[in-house]
Amino acid sequence: MRRVRRCSVVLALACFGSALPLQANELRVGISGSAPFVIQDGDSTSGISLDIWRRVAEDNNYSYELIPQPSPKAGIEAVDEGEIDVLVGPISITSGRLAMPGVDFTQPYYLGKSGVLLPMRPPSILSRVQVFFGWAVISSVLVLISVLLLVGSLIWLAERNRNSEQFPRQWLPGISSGMWFALVTLTTVGYGDKAPITRTGRSITGAWMMISLIAVSSLTASLASAFTLFLSGASESAISTPEQLNGRRVAVVEGTSDMELAQRGEMRIVGTANLRSAIQLLVDQQADALIFDRPAIRYHLKNNPDLALRLAPFTLSEETYGFVIKPDSPLRTPMDVSILKLQRQGKVAAIANRLLD
Repeated sequence: MRRVRRCSVVLALACFGSALPLQANELRVGISGSAPFVIQDGDSTSGISLDIWRRVAEDNNYSYELIPQPSPKAGIEAVDEGEIDVLVGPISITSGRLAMPGVDFTQPYYLGKSGVLLPMRPPSILSRVQVFFGWAVISSVLVLISVLLLVGSLIWLAERNRNSEQFPRQWLPGISSGMWFALVTLTTVGYGDKAPITRTGRSITGAWMMISLIAVSSLTASLASAFTLFLSGASESAISTPEQLNGRRVAVVEGTSDMELAQRGEMRIVGTANLRSAIQLLVDQQADALIFDRPAIRYHLKNNPDLALRLAPFTLSEETYGFVIKPDSPLRTPMDVSILKLQRQGKVAAIANRLLD
């Protein structure tokens, strides 16, 4: 009986010793990423990822040391090699990263989107004039000329025998007179220099008067739109869909999942160390676009309103962010439970909205 009790005490001590490092040892926590997920302000650090991590650590009584990492890729490699216990930041959960034998992820704590930042350069005189050569204007003009030619020819055919003074029998002068009459009728100017006298000619003219109401509305809408763009200086963006990024010079932060997006899209990758230097490439016209986390781009534009840049209306992909740990780490289950609790309580959304809105 005494031997059994002694064994129970030994087992209890062994179990207590295996759980002790989580509470007594200081965790080595790597941090990597850009604002608003990781914000460095002197010696203090904050951001969406850091604030969520602090709530998780507080919920589990973790003691930890923050260790900055040069890039997400370097941080993931540090976890793989056992140099740090956790990597905190906007780290996308990708198939390539999950395939690494020494790396695993916690429950996703944030759903992110890859956005595209585009330059917003002042329009030139040429770009202003080009709005009049858009397909909407050109097609309207071509349709109008075709209709005037048709109506003018019909009027000439109806009037040339009995009204040859106003509509000559020769086909070129006659059709020209017919088109002039159709144009005057279309614009409701009413010069009165030419008028049909035959029943057929007047019937054609009556039908043309009704049709011209629709023709004028269509042409006016196209020209009004062109003049509005011309006077406002606005112009259509050269990049309005994800497909138009193919073959373009795209600035991408090295070591991020955006590199994979750019490679799949057959873009000309311009690698850079961080978001700030990538934006500078865009400002200096050394890149046509920039791919990065959409929330991070929004945050940067919010704090730098003078930049002549704009966020594209489309996204390239949706990605889940998680904390990086070892596959066999005892931290996983308690961290997953804490993350789910924060999400259910609406605290994750509150943290994100406070920094993004």
